[in-house]
Amino acid sequence: MKETKDKFAYQYSAPTERERKTAEEIRARYAPEEETTDKLSQLQRLDKKASQPPMIVALSFGVVGILIFGTGLTMILEWTLLLYGCLVALLGLLPVGFAYPVYRKLAARGRKKYGAQILKLSEEILKESEENDENS
Repeated sequence: MKETKDKFAYQYSAPTERERKTAEEIRARYAPEEETTDKLSQLQRLDKKASQPPMIVALSFGVVGILIFGTGLTMILEWTLLLYGCLVALLGLLPVGFAYPVYRKLAARGRKKYGAQILKLSEEILKESEENDENS
């Protein structure tokens, strides 16, 4: 009987810097918020929550309005439907005209909702930076 020795090969390689960074970014998304973020990134995230939704809604109003307005112009210039084209173009100007007032109203609501948290957090950041400046 022939005797064979089973061989076990093991190869270890440490993750590259890029792999390590990617793993840390993915881990940060799933870790609890307080552990992974500093105060400045929390402040930036709150500011984004307050200002981004109004901008998205206002831009949507504007884009839809411009598309409707363009359809009205097409009706006038290409299809020679003057009366209906004018009505559709005027109808398209309504959402464009309401985009900015809607933005202001939603932005005010966002500032009211997140304003206290943003002010508190920014105050803490400013106090810490003043303390660091005094200690330097």
